[in-house]
Amino acid sequence: MDDGSRDATPDILAAWALRDRRVSILTQPPKGMVAALELARSRARGRFLARMDADDVCESDRFAAQRAFLEADDGLAGCGAGVRYFPRARLKGGARRYEAWINGATTPEQVHNAVFVECPLAHPAFFLDAEAVAAVGGYRDMGWPEDYDLVLRLWASGRRLANVPRVLLHWREGPGRLSRNHGAYAPDAFVACKVHHLRRTLLSGGRPAVIWGSGPVGKTFAKALLAAGTEVAAFVDVDPRKIGQEIHGAPVLDMTGGKAIPGVLHLAAVGQPGARDTVRRALREAGLEEARDFVAVA
Repeated sequence: MDDGSRDATPDILAAWALRDRRVSILTQPPKGMVAALELARSRARGRFLARMDADDVCESDRFAAQRAFLEADDGLAGCGAGVRYFPRARLKGGARRYEAWINGATTPEQVHNAVFVECPLAHPAFFLDAEAVAAVGGYRDMGWPEDYDLVLRLWASGRRLANVPRVLLHWREGPGRLSRNHGAYAPDAFVACKVHHLRRTLLSGGRPAVIWGSGPVGKTFAKALLAAGTEVAAFVDVDPRKIGQEIHGAPVLDMTGGKAIPGVLHLAAVGQPGARDTVRRALREAGLEEARDFVAVA
């Protein structure tokens, strides 16, 4: 898929098409990532859609491994794979944490529970059932990450996703990445995407939210929920200096008080290392079920 290249890309692609009859070239005037993805998807005729960027590198058996992984569990609608960023010298803390997090979410249950933290499948490692993708409308441009939007629609439709527990994609890191420079991948865009899908699933029917964490992450998420029309019933914090205060008109409670509020969705909006698991453990011990009664969003 060539989205209006102005360099030697067309000639390079044409040479590959001459060498390998499996190579089919699509071109369009420059319309952007989402339009290019959706055109390619709409023309594809295979059972599976395997996604990759031009500047990344995959293991030679990536497609075979992902296909075998899906065919071993016919309940899966798609999978990603383990990733490793390169060159390693360019990696910063955030990329290292994301690499470790995504490589730790391999099973359908782990992906299911992680889906509102971040996109749990690396986009250039997508290997998806084509009919499942078509059924939820393919790629669309909503002003936020198109890959995350697609994964959340697959999740909302009840389809199961997982990751091959092995590094199959080497993901190029650098300042030119679209995710570093385009507004659709800014932090506010991710929050807007999460709120949109939460309000259509776990927060539907006017269900209020309780935000666990009254720091910057929790406040940002609460502000987006309120702007979209979702009630924030309370915040929960462990800092005694915050308990008893109000944020955006909602009281800040301790953990016991937060767990006692009925009929709400608990959102773990904490960014400190280990804090997400602490909230999960507290809510599970209270008899609440993840991805039904509570979900991590950070």
